[in-house]
Amino acid sequence: MQPTLEDRITGCLVGAAVGDALGGPVEGWTPEQIAERHGGRVRGIVGPFHADWRTARPIAPYHKGDGHVTDDTLMTHALVRVYAKVRDHLDAYSVAEHLVPDLIGTPRWVPELEAEALPLQRIFLAEKWIVARLHYGHVDPREAGTGNIVNCGAAMYMAPVGAVNAGNPAGAYAEALEVAAPHQSSYGREAAGVFAAAVAAAFLPGATATSVVDEALALAKDGTRAAIEAVCEAAVAYDDWERALGPLREAVAPFDTVGPHYREPSLGARRPSRLHAIEELPVALGMLLVADGGYEPAVLGSVNYGRDCDSIATMSGAVAGALGGSAAVPERWSTEVARASRLDLHAPAAELATVTREVFTRDTARRRTHEAAFAALAEAR
Repeated sequence: MQPTLEDRITGCLVGAAVGDALGGPVEGWTPEQIAERHGGRVRGIVGPFHADWRTARPIAPYHKGDGHVTDDTLMTHALVRVYAKVRDHLDAYSVAEHLVPDLIGTPRWVPELEAEALPLQRIFLAEKWIVARLHYGHVDPREAGTGNIVNCGAAMYMAPVGAVNAGNPAGAYAEALEVAAPHQSSYGREAAGVFAAAVAAAFLPGATATSVVDEALALAKDGTRAAIEAVCEAAVAYDDWERALGPLREAVAPFDTVGPHYREPSLGARRPSRLHAIEELPVALGMLLVADGGYEPAVLGSVNYGRDCDSIATMSGAVAGALGGSAAVPERWSTEVARASRLDLHAPAAELATVTREVFTRDTARRRTHEAAFAALAEAR
């Protein structure tokens, strides 16, 4: 039996959170460093990379590991809360009117800080940009993303946009570009649109890893499209994520501005370009192909890839979870991540599923109104 809409949304959001938590403790390192630290490949929830995580650089004071989600999941859940308030499609003004107040006005449990705090106090500087530009700078929300570093910051939390547009990749792409406008520009904003489209494509009946990538490529532009093509061409030669780690990095390297040393970005890192792409989305889609859509191998490949692997695993986990439904996400992982992070991973999915059905009803009514108006216009003499 095919998973239901609700089950796919649960698989998508829980799958994203679990991928995030598995990737968090090894973020920023190479596959070789990860294997050395953990005595082999990471194959589940692991502890912090440094035992002295409270003081270790460059991660202090964040408790990454032990099943703790990162800002990828915090931002994803914040966007779900915006949908729960608006109960319709979102735009750039929704971010200004609802997401920003959520980030700066309500303390929430932050697993990496092991404390209640405003989400603003955890999110990265590229995400703080939204608050600085919209709340303090009063910039037009549709233009606020211009000038920010170009990274995966907007793409990492766009899974809810794909879910609300389930089965409509083009709609998800357009909405995500609008939602990401206050946050990102250039290929960072483009990645947000393409990731949301990939999630929406995973909801299509009979969807596979290959069909998801095809739908993403049909919408992707410029360097983002070229990077996905290159990585996925490399990925189809492998069915073992361990063997694919090096080839996928080699394939995406010409499009990645950060350079070979993740913690020492190149001079041209994260600047706008029509020729480049973020690294995370192409690799996530490549791992999805290597895994043939399977959740565990897609996420473990993403985690052991290193570099920005929490975001890579968030993306591959969201798509693989949507493809397979909640049963695809190992319960031993999701239960422990929920416990360790003190988060209900299922409640946001249930809320978003309800909103998704409401939005579809609204869309249907709007379409019928348009059809009636056009019929009258077309028949006018």
